[in-house]
Amino acid sequence: MSKKKNEFSPDDFVVYPAHGVGKIVSIEEQEVAGFSLELFVIAFEKDKMTLRVPTNKATEVGMRALAGPDVVSHAMKTLKGKAKVKKAMWSRRAQEYEQKINSGDLIAIAEVVRDLHRSDDQREQSYSERQLYEAALERLTREIAAVNGAEEPMAAEEIGSVLASRAPAAA
Repeated sequence: MSKKKNEFSPDDFVVYPAHGVGKIVSIEEQEVAGFSLELFVIAFEKDKMTLRVPTNKATEVGMRALAGPDVVSHAMKTLKGKAKVKKAMWSRRAQEYEQKINSGDLIAIAEVVRDLHRSDDQREQSYSERQLYEAALERLTREIAAVNGAEEPMAAEEIGSVLASRAPAAA
């Protein structure tokens, strides 16, 4: 039986759409309903969670390698842009933001951070806006830190200064 070489290996950082950045700790075989199944064991340290993903389904479920430097710089450019806020009802917008965050797409996540970011002189955010903003910011920070091999506070500072340098959005 010839085995296809996995595109992911132990110690690789990967992005799982619904959970963000995790690290493959091992690849294990498990017997399920009489079949042998090969699984990636992925640890999400921050969430104290471990996920097992069948190796043959990894890309199908949207698992991907960390973004390359070009994608990171595109995400940073996205943050600098002007917030695009649709005139739709909040519940509809919140749903779209949630989908972007859980897509695992770094650019889409950066768009949520950009659109929900408030500078000090802008109006207050609602609780749900702040929750979505913080979730998106955390995902963005973790991945940028992992890509740059830096600590999260450094990545957060970098993102913060990009957001601070933005032109104020028209209220």
